[in-house]
Amino acid sequence: MEDKINQSRIRPIRQMLLEMAVGNFSYRIQRSTADDEVESLILLLNMVAEELKSSFSHLSYVNPHNSYSSYVQASFILDSNWIVKKISTDVSILLGYSPKTIYGAAFEIILSEESAVSWNNIKEKLSNNCNYSENLELVFVSQKQLLVPAFCTVCRFMDSSKILISLVTTVVTTVVTTAVKDNVIDDDTSAAPVISRKESVYRLSDAQLIQQVYDYILIHIDSPLPNLKELSHIFGTNEYKLKYGFKHLFKTSIYQFYNVERLKKAHLLIENTGIPLKEIAAMTGFINYPNFSKAFRKSYGYAPNKIIRKQ
Repeated sequence: MEDKINQSRIRPIRQMLLEMAVGNFSYRIQRSTADDEVESLILLLNMVAEELKSSFSHLSYVNPHNSYSSYVQASFILDSNWIVKKISTDVSILLGYSPKTIYGAAFEIILSEESAVSWNNIKEKLSNNCNYSENLELVFVSQKQLLVPAFCTVCRFMDSSKILISLVTTVVTTVVTTAVKDNVIDDDTSAAPVISRKESVYRLSDAQLIQQVYDYILIHIDSPLPNLKELSHIFGTNEYKLKYGFKHLFKTSIYQFYNVERLKKAHLLIENTGIPLKEIAAMTGFINYPNFSKAFRKSYGYAPNKIIRKQ
């Protein structure tokens, strides 16, 4: 059973590498809650793809092999119940689903969890205002379980209850040919979009934000650690992403990291200076000496006053 699970996680990695090999950096891999080498590789691939896509954006998508089509526009038409009724050809090219798979399905089933939340907010606004329109980035989940970020315009047709969703993204011509052959002509109707949604850290900007939290903790190691809500407010993110993003990147919780680092600093100060132990406790963010002594003993197996001081 475990081998089958690992194979299902490795399959998108292989697909991602094939996409990147032909110059397509638009896809991402859906993250999971696992904490292992496979998950670390997924994070690395997503970060590399983000970096390469940014580089190509800076170069206006100039590719020496002329395989990069600058922009592709795809469209969905939904009815008043938010069900997909029509799609343009490029939807199948970008996401890999056959038209028969998508027709009659709720639009949100091909969105990542985070984007599904945004979509629900848009639905509410469209229901209350028939003239409402929105421009935003949505993240789609392809048939091969890769994430596809795209900038979308959402609006109603005039004098109609139908909704138009138009998206713009990039695509590689060699990938287009493969996608059409494998997923549209063959019309694999069994490939229904079954999506395991997990909020995750898959963008370079997310990883950079978590790194800033890491640096913040080290700089403020002599102060009590703000709680998760306060930290998320400081860095303009949500508690979930902060908590699980830090765990994914550094294999430890925020509080465990903070505690280990301040005890390391305390150990060095005790060993190499003559500063009184109570002052060292305060310098490493402890409210009082008894709490410091208890945490120190738990971590090192001996009390602070048992260390032979060099000063």
